[in-house]
Amino acid sequence: MRLALINLAYVGASALFILGLKGLSHPRTAVRGNLMGATGMLIAIVATLINQRIVSFEVILAGMIVGGSAGALMATKIQMTAMPQMVALLNGFGGIASALVAGAALFESHADGAALGLQGTVSTAASGLIGAVTLTGSLIAFAKLQEVMSGNPVLFPGQHAINAFLGATCLGLAVWLCVDPSHDLAYWLLVGAAGILGVLLTIPIGGADMPVVISLLNSYSGVAAAATGFVLNNNMLIIAGSLVGASGLILTQIMCKAMNRSLANVLFGGVGAVVPGAKASADSVYAGKVKAASAEEIGMVLSAARRVVIVPGYGMAVSQAQHAVKSLAALLESRGITVDFAIHPVAGRMPGHMNVLLAEADVSYDALKDMDQSNPLFPETDVSIVIGANDVVNPVARTDPSSPIAGMPILDVDKSRTVVVIKRSLSPGFAGIPNPLFAADNTLMFFSDGKKAVNDLIQAVKEN
Repeated sequence: MRLALINLAYVGASALFILGLKGLSHPRTAVRGNLMGATGMLIAIVATLINQRIVSFEVILAGMIVGGSAGALMATKIQMTAMPQMVALLNGFGGIASALVAGAALFESHADGAALGLQGTVSTAASGLIGAVTLTGSLIAFAKLQEVMSGNPVLFPGQHAINAFLGATCLGLAVWLCVDPSHDLAYWLLVGAAGILGVLLTIPIGGADMPVVISLLNSYSGVAAAATGFVLNNNMLIIAGSLVGASGLILTQIMCKAMNRSLANVLFGGVGAVVPGAKASADSVYAGKVKAASAEEIGMVLSAARRVVIVPGYGMAVSQAQHAVKSLAALLESRGITVDFAIHPVAGRMPGHMNVLLAEADVSYDALKDMDQSNPLFPETDVSIVIGANDVVNPVARTDPSSPIAGMPILDVDKSRTVVVIKRSLSPGFAGIPNPLFAADNTLMFFSDGKKAVNDLIQAVKEN
């Protein structure tokens, strides 16, 4: 009877996980989806604790208090702009948790004299390998996003050969563990080698490719959890891990499609490395063509507009300008101007980054337009305001087949009557190439910090 109730609880939790993922697919239902997923996890944890008493409930409660307190502190202290770093870190925690639990189960089987069997040892090896790669890869992603280390790709001669050697070493250690599970050393050597591999696989990836990397690492953490579920014979962990793994992989594919690049190109292409001759190329694109404008001049242009489209990018996140952007939009709308927000799928540093920031500022969901909805609007738009975006609005993607971003779907802001670009400088985006949009005849450059620039525009519009 108890086992039947536990399985019923697992089915209910699984249903909540699926409904939660469905809710997360749209900003309007994201909060409800998040609550459904959290409720499902609570049910799964309670059912698991009732089913198996691995350690005393006092120890479990102490762990929940410590972990819950740390999580609550991080959730309240971390700014929304730093959410990509937070997600990367949590992916890493999930990966190492799976690897440590699988290792503990292996150690326990040796102490009890009960072999895990082939399924158990294969699953243990998979959990250790994938979990360790997830941990160190996530730490590198965190360091790049937090600017602890450079966001540019780190490349060196023989990199792919070293990675291949480490991959082969990991597979060899995994086979050793499966052939002779009595050797704990094989497992911990596997975890160590996989950790080094995770570092070397992530450092060649540019900071702006982090939406794809975070999605992929999220998938890895799910697969590691599912493998640990096989080690522990826990159906709930297998189901939850599989859902996370599959959804992360699907999201990774969506991100790659949004950039018109293959996953292999993201992982091994080194896009964003310093391009030889880029300085000379930038000079030829920008020299004598860039028109800098003041807040007062742009304020007059905005006051005469009937439709304005705001294109947020990472610059908005860095300057924490989302609330100022909301105020600017509200001011323009009070003057009878139609305002929309054009959202590129890979703008920012994680999937949905711009949506999250604008939702925090209470921007209406109806004002957020995806790329397919936005592009038909630009030819009818009087002013497009680009805040810190670069490659996602670079027209070279349409015109230069040899460009690193050739074929990448972009927001067609250059088709607007006037384009206002807010940036600190003419520095390139992740592709390391100049953007002809900044030198276009219909473009006005406003060189400033994003938040300060938007506040200055608000004041200028009020004075017109």
